[in-house]
Amino acid sequence: MKKNVIIWVWIGVVVFMGACKPQKQNVEWIESTEPAPWVVRDSLFAEKSGNPISGEMAVVFTDSTLQVIQGFGACFNELGWDALSLLSNNDRAAVMSELFEPGKGGNFTLCRMPVGANDFSRDWYSYDETNDDFEMTHFSIANDTNTLIPFILNAKKYNPDLKIWASPWSPPLWMKHNRHYACRPLPGINDLPGDPNTNLEGTNMFITRPEYYQAYALYFGKFIDAYKTAGIDIFAVAPQNEFNSCQCFPSCTWLSSALADFVGNYLGPEMQKREVQVMFGTMERPDARMADTVLQHPRAGKYISIAGFQWAGKEAIAAVHNKYPQLTLYQTEQECGDGKNTWSAAIYSWNLMKHYLSNGANVYEYWNLALKEGGKSRWGWKQNSLVVVDTLTQKYHYTPEYHVFKHITNKVQPGAKRLQTSGYEDLLAFKNPDGSVVIVTGNFDNTDKPITIRVNDKQICPVLTAGSLNTLVIK
Repeated sequence: MKKNVIIWVWIGVVVFMGACKPQKQNVEWIESTEPAPWVVRDSLFAEKSGNPISGEMAVVFTDSTLQVIQGFGACFNELGWDALSLLSNNDRAAVMSELFEPGKGGNFTLCRMPVGANDFSRDWYSYDETNDDFEMTHFSIANDTNTLIPFILNAKKYNPDLKIWASPWSPPLWMKHNRHYACRPLPGINDLPGDPNTNLEGTNMFITRPEYYQAYALYFGKFIDAYKTAGIDIFAVAPQNEFNSCQCFPSCTWLSSALADFVGNYLGPEMQKREVQVMFGTMERPDARMADTVLQHPRAGKYISIAGFQWAGKEAIAAVHNKYPQLTLYQTEQECGDGKNTWSAAIYSWNLMKHYLSNGANVYEYWNLALKEGGKSRWGWKQNSLVVVDTLTQKYHYTPEYHVFKHITNKVQPGAKRLQTSGYEDLLAFKNPDGSVVIVTGNFDNTDKPITIRVNDKQICPVLTAGSLNTLVIK
């Protein structure tokens, strides 16, 4: 394979030394800049046929395929549904259709949800706050009937095949040593007493005794069963969101060794009964050895089919991919910004997508689908979203990050394979199941940039507008 790549690079260089000649071919070109997102361009080709092309060069190897792309999506959060509920029925339907209807806009096919409260819930809650209810007699998802369940069911109206996975931010309070949803005290934000500088990373906040493990595994099982009854199938769970992070909002630190014990002896068997997959993660630290602890555990390893990474976990995904090449990898939560939803945040998002997808991610997920203007959480954290709702006018708009996200999600189909490329680095390429080739490439310099891309016997010669992201689709 390497020999073929070298030959193709040489051929590509020879071609680039000549002219980029217009050819009759069906190539779609979409461009986004800060003032003008998602513009369909008329032509791709250099105007001066026969003249040498200067500028950047790239080769896409359609016979050199890499990981399979399973899908793209975001997270269903309570505050997202609250924001969308301010809209008229027609506007809300337009947003949900844009995000979820196959082939239309965002084209989301695989999304995340919390198990109980997370940092973008209305407030703290779990599905069983009755102390020592080891049999889960009082388990109930009644809280979710007002927010998460209608949110997800509404999305499934537009994409009935939408896949959902789930993870908790905190177990019920009685399962934790500090009996509180938070890990770190923060006056004015939560009522946990103590030092705001508390950091319990590297400890188990969960009570690691068999009866608690067993009860928590049953908690997951009842969650799966209850959601199935509500019309929502959960295909996978992760035992804990960001198991190293001691936060002022719902959180729970775990040692990876405790996660291995829980998965191997309790959660894995309980999920196996329901044919639900188990994810290692979500991993928010750069140390790939944490994954080894679980994946190489004699019992836990056999239940793990997915590994999930977010935030600083991006520095571990390459090592995990190299060591476990058959393991499915998710980017589980895009870094969330500051609530200002700027173009610079969108460019950063593109670089994150490029990093994760270039290092083996099969799934990439944004965080908040929608928020009210300012994006402030119950715990005071302002974050970005794909859709922003103005609380005064009750109107909505799509953010720059949505348009950048859409440059990949709209055209790259589930089952697509990422393609090997060489040359110009600010570029990703995919081959869809229908045979079409999707190329996403950016120019974030201050001047326009000519670029020549060779794909098999075709040469595509766009001039990339300064500060733009571009999607090229070869039918």
